[in-house]
Amino acid sequence: MSDDLVAGELAQLLGPRPVRSYPALLSTEPEAMAWARSGAPAGAVVVADYQASPRGRGGWPWHVRPGRGLGFSMVLHPDLPPEREGWLYVTASVALADALGDVRFGWPDTVLAQDGDTVLARLGAFVQLGPQRTEWAVATVLVEDALPPRGPLLAGLAAAVEERLAQAADAVLEAYTPRCTTLGRSVRARMIPLGPTGPSVAGQAVDVLTDGALVLHTARGNRVAVRPPNLGLLEPSGPGDDGDLDGAAEGM
Repeated sequence: MSDDLVAGELAQLLGPRPVRSYPALLSTEPEAMAWARSGAPAGAVVVADYQASPRGRGGWPWHVRPGRGLGFSMVLHPDLPPEREGWLYVTASVALADALGDVRFGWPDTVLAQDGDTVLARLGAFVQLGPQRTEWAVATVLVEDALPPRGPLLAGLAAAVEERLAQAADAVLEAYTPRCTTLGRSVRARMIPLGPTGPSVAGQAVDVLTDGALVLHTARGNRVAVRPPNLGLLEPSGPGDDGDLDGAAEGM
């Protein structure tokens, strides 16, 4: 394991924040989820130098390079109603911008370089929902290129996520929407479950809402809100692509 991620080094940087550090794991996300279920406090972090099978949003595979990338998961106790679970993607994206500098966002889960194409970081979120509120959540982050010492970046990111999550939605969106390269583009959202006959909707991306949803203005004139937890794949759409989820309206 690289010396910069050992528990002793991280403890000096993270202070009272609980941290579990491993040379290798299958994935930090299930480890953080198990910790959350057993009562992990908000802000607890799980980090590993190597992850054999990390997964992002929708189960898409990630690759964490030992000694070079930074992959970690963080336990959160957000004050969010269940219908706003997708908001974590927006707040975590803006937190990454706070730590990484002048970046762009590819909705819902990528942080891009200024060219709008090069992926700098990826996000995943799991939310444990109760009947009236969010019980707990786990945000997982992969920074593609992070050379040692990575501890200061980890500490900065963890603090930024908590700070942005505590902010008013309008302030976070003010930082997010001008940098979102998805807005203004024609895209097709393929929903879960994926497949040739699965549900999808195509249109121009026109807005991001306070639940993290992307609003598409379709060829039929409808506004359809696509929430991150329901998205399987977002891809460019071509001329004549008028899929409209049978005319679903905004908020569906």
